[in-house]
This record gives sequence, structure tokens and C-alpha cells, in this order.
Amino acid sequence: MGIIRSSFTFLLGTVCGVYVAQNYNVPNIKKLTNTGLLMAKHIEENYRKPKNKGED
Repeated sequence: MGIIRSSFTFLLGTVCGVYVAQNYNVPNIKKLTNTGLLMAKHIEENYRKPKNKGED
């Protein structure tokens, strides 16, 4: 009974996900993540402490 119940839950989640993706404006997570990482990298480069000459 356990495999049928877990399969039903998985299929129900998949169907609901497909429905939401087709009918609503869902953001592209990959693009959103890349934008966030780019912004974090830019902030880090601007606010990083300068290196000392003897520190390498």
C-alpha cells in the first residue's frame, strides 16, 4: 500500500505543478538565481577590502 500512496502523491504533485506552470505567470528560477548571484558578486567586488602587499 505504501508504494501506491507515494506514487499517487508524486503524480498529483506533478499534475498540479504542470497546471500552475501553464496557467499562471511563474518566474524562471534559473534566471532569477543567476541574477541574484551576479548582483552578489558585483556587491562583493565593490566592498572588498584591498589586499596588502605582503598578504598573498
